[in-house]
Amino acid sequence: MQIHIINGPNLNLLGTREPGIYGSSSFETYLPKLRERYPDIKIDYYQSNIEGELINKMQQVGFSCDGIVLNAGAYTHTSIALHDCIRSLKAPVIEVHISNVHQREEFRHHSMISSACKGVICGFGLDSYRLAIEALR
Repeated sequence: MQIHIINGPNLNLLGTREPGIYGSSSFETYLPKLRERYPDIKIDYYQSNIEGELINKMQQVGFSCDGIVLNAGAYTHTSIALHDCIRSLKAPVIEVHISNVHQREEFRHHSMISSACKGVICGFGLDSYRLAIEALR
């Protein structure tokens, strides 16, 4: 099984960006723990701050992998282009958020991509990624 984790804008700053919301661990620290927990799954990782690069990556892998775990960051709330891309893929996509977006600012309460995704997991910190992998297994 092969799963791609794709992170969007500002998630390269995990561990330093608003630790009260996003925690104090970087994704690069968390990723080896995921890979150790799931040795039977090939877990690839990609991060970009650029919407088009996220789309390019999903189109590149979304017809051959078994699933995508997508944290689109702020693009979640604005990107019809990501929505359309997700709908075009063969692989199921799980939308992930580290924080509970429904406890945050009003503009974060609506996702433009949720209806194209297999499911949504939010509010469990970095463990949201593990839960998404479980959903794809």
